[in-house]
Amino acid sequence: MRIVQSAVCLIIGVLGAAAFGAPGSAVRLNSLGFLPDGPKVASVTGDASGFVVRETSSGRDVFAGALSAPRFQADVNETVRVADFSAFTLPGEYVLETSEGARSEPFSIAAAVYQPAFITVTRGFYLWRCGTAVSGTHRGRLFAHAACHLEDGFLDYQGKPGERRDGTGGWHDAGDYGKYTVNAGITLGVMFMAWDHFPESLRALDLGLPRTAPGYPDFLQELKWETDWLLKMQYPDGSGRVAHKLTAKVFEPFCLPEDDRQKRYFTDWSTEAVASFVAMMAQASRHFAPYDPVYAARLLEAARVSYRFLRDTPPRRFEQGEFKTGAYQSDDADDRLWAAAELWESTGEDGFRKDFEAHVDVAGATVEADWDWRDVSNLGVFQYVLSKRAGRNPDVVARLQRSIVAVADEIAAQAERDVYARPLVRYYWGANGTVARQVVNLQVADRIAPNPKYRAAALAAVDHLLGRNVYGRSYLTGVGHDPARFPHDRRSGADREPEPWPGYLVGGGHTATGWIDREEDYRTNEIAINWQGALVYALAGFLPVAAPQ
Repeated sequence: MRIVQSAVCLIIGVLGAAAFGAPGSAVRLNSLGFLPDGPKVASVTGDASGFVVRETSSGRDVFAGALSAPRFQADVNETVRVADFSAFTLPGEYVLETSEGARSEPFSIAAAVYQPAFITVTRGFYLWRCGTAVSGTHRGRLFAHAACHLEDGFLDYQGKPGERRDGTGGWHDAGDYGKYTVNAGITLGVMFMAWDHFPESLRALDLGLPRTAPGYPDFLQELKWETDWLLKMQYPDGSGRVAHKLTAKVFEPFCLPEDDRQKRYFTDWSTEAVASFVAMMAQASRHFAPYDPVYAARLLEAARVSYRFLRDTPPRRFEQGEFKTGAYQSDDADDRLWAAAELWESTGEDGFRKDFEAHVDVAGATVEADWDWRDVSNLGVFQYVLSKRAGRNPDVVARLQRSIVAVADEIAAQAERDVYARPLVRYYWGANGTVARQVVNLQVADRIAPNPKYRAAALAAVDHLLGRNVYGRSYLTGVGHDPARFPHDRRSGADREPEPWPGYLVGGGHTATGWIDREEDYRTNEIAINWQGALVYALAGFLPVAAPQ
């Protein structure tokens, strides 16, 4: 049995095997595999002209094809050909081999090809839980830690030095153990949207979670763990203010969470946190209502209280002061827009709709292809455009629909241009999360103006993260071929086990060939809930639909 314990916090520098910057196999594809009716594409380097798909059990060639014309791409400094075997649909286990003898990793064709990965990725949130013991087995290894951060949190920065109020619960934010309202917003926003868009696939899915919310589907049960904590971030004085974060003053060293003994504080409030809180509470209230109407009503009332405060309060940024942990600070106009959209959807009250439409007009809001916690206006726009409620301004709807479709066209075109089907042009901290999040754009556009190229681009984004990239490696710990091994994650560094905690998406390089699979390289190899939530959405759309109960 794998016991994960540490008596003291230790700073552990796991360097691993250099930078893992060198490309792997000449055949780079999604090493998990493909849907029977979906596109099936690999990127190939070298001078081969043709390829075959071979059944692994029999060694029989089941498909043969020609590679595309070679194409050079400067950012990866490679000439790449494409093997397209989308026409082959028979479920099974296969490898792809080129006419030069280069072979792919084994892959599957199956209707449920993404379900095991989805479960592992979503359980990653359970393993991120704060304030409780967690444990889970992956590939025969036990990953566990004891209850942690039970002293959350102190009120020194809310004018009550030395006093403590219950702030336990929620998820650790990233490779560190802080908890942040704003980053919870983009994370829950996208994950609730996954539930909204794909309930037939998620409702009956067994994630193997402890029963912390009896009666809830497993997927919503995990989201409730975070909303329970978020309620504690709202000031208890009825003002509607919401703490920006709950962290220590500085990042903790590399230790297991139960060994982090730093004093942790509720910080001061910001309007960005207030608006993000409103949106999350309004969103959660309608999704939880069928399972716990009393709790849902509490969430909605919390949203109303904070929205009344927000309406009367000018923008107020969070000031870091003595804190050196994550700031997650930007303008609040996008958060206000999202808050209004979610409250309107949850209540049908016309004042919230008018607020949303006013925010759209004032900001000239359009849809973005490249988005994360700094700008969540996409979440509000998507909610408004897809709403079934009456009363929307038809001119606003038409304008936003045009923007959604135009941006999805751009994303799909970029995926087609890139030799590894990467739909995002830029590289930066956490860009892999944005690659996954662009699937939301594509799925929403497909609901408005169905087009096979949107689904193809969405699957290409998943392919890219799971091995169809310049490295020929999976960016997910413990999932796919030669996965990320040394994430910037305090649990993975502190437990001294040979394998990292499983199912987490690392951020990726700041250039096309800049990913460094080293623990200390937080710029390219950290994990974070906002990237993870995006991947949950990206995979959710390709799960099999459960049979009616």
